[in-house]
Amino acid sequence: MTLATLTIGDSSVMLRRATVDDVPAIISLIAADQLATSRGDSARPDDLAAYDRAFHRIDGDDSQLLVVADAPGAPVIGTMQLTFIPGLSRAGSTRLQIEAVRVRRDHRDRRIGEAMMRWACDEGVRRGATLAQLTSDRSRTSAHRFYERLGFVPSHVGFKRRLDPQP
Repeated sequence: MTLATLTIGDSSVMLRRATVDDVPAIISLIAADQLATSRGDSARPDDLAAYDRAFHRIDGDDSQLLVVADAPGAPVIGTMQLTFIPGLSRAGSTRLQIEAVRVRRDHRDRRIGEAMMRWACDEGVRRGATLAQLTSDRSRTSAHRFYERLGFVPSHVGFKRRLDPQP
């Protein structure tokens, strides 16, 4: 399902809802992430069953939108996941959470990520969100500059805790 066609200079990128057939390409984008590799939780393209189960949970949830970007002759050059979170704070507003933004290495520095992020924020507005938020590992200083250039403000400190199943 085509969501948008983004014009970037004299080229275009099509954004569409991901399908289960896109899962291997999305996992490949995640596996190429140096930070994920260094922390030991990189994607495992050889074990797609868990990813297929996750895809079906995402795809079956109306609050989730898993997006892929295709360029002419180059399918799945980018991805991102949008989550729409209703809440009581901010007068009952909905937040747009943007996660797992990736652009394939050979398509970077072409403003594709910028166009994807701008579309994501527009989609958030279209769906009634009043705030877009994301997290970025503190070591990704160039990503921080990118997000700040797009109007994001580093206003909070994020915390994470690994949840291990109890025996």
